[in-house]
Amino acid sequence: MARVGVMISGCGFLDGAEIHESVFTLLALSRRGHEIVPIAPDMPQRKVVDHRTMLPMEGTVRNVAVEAARIFRGAPRSPSEAGELDALVMPGGYGAALNLCDFAEKGADCTVQPEVQSFIRSMVEAGKPVGAWCIAPALLAAALRGDPKVKLTVGNDPDTAAALEAMGAEHVECKVTDCVVDEEHKVVSAPAYMLEAAMHEVQAGIEAGVEVIDRWLR
Repeated sequence: MARVGVMISGCGFLDGAEIHESVFTLLALSRRGHEIVPIAPDMPQRKVVDHRTMLPMEGTVRNVAVEAARIFRGAPRSPSEAGELDALVMPGGYGAALNLCDFAEKGADCTVQPEVQSFIRSMVEAGKPVGAWCIAPALLAAALRGDPKVKLTVGNDPDTAAALEAMGAEHVECKVTDCVVDEEHKVVSAPAYMLEAAMHEVQAGIEAGVEVIDRWLR
């Protein structure tokens, strides 16, 4: 059994973590017998969105870790308090590009929340498996900036793919039920809801990605 950190960015795909992707990840890791370490930075969300109307809720403030606890069913740890991990997985949702970095606002010129950047880099530099779904590969590319240059996917969106490459990653197109594997750097990514897809198709891609991580951990 390995200790696998799952880092999410709140609760709700428009301003935090994508709930389906997060639950599919937790389920896939649990099914394979791994210990899940819930992770979310203790910080305010950049914005709050009403998921009924898809409009911003002006004047409303929410905390990333407090919202993430809704999905984890308990308090997550901050990245600096995660302890020794064997692997890291980052589900998507716009929060990964809003809260953990500002890719949603600045594209390839984005910056990553310092604690999150240090955490991601330490995992990759240690040669530990890292998975990223949906828009989270943009967060990973921003944290690494081509050092090392990793293979990533966000599906087939040309603008986002170009931004990843501008940040030093190599983008590979991928269908929703599959994943892109960088064996050299032990990085796996899957498009998930970056593509128009049914829920079971998104789950299939995440399962494929977790299966790769599981292989690396054996």
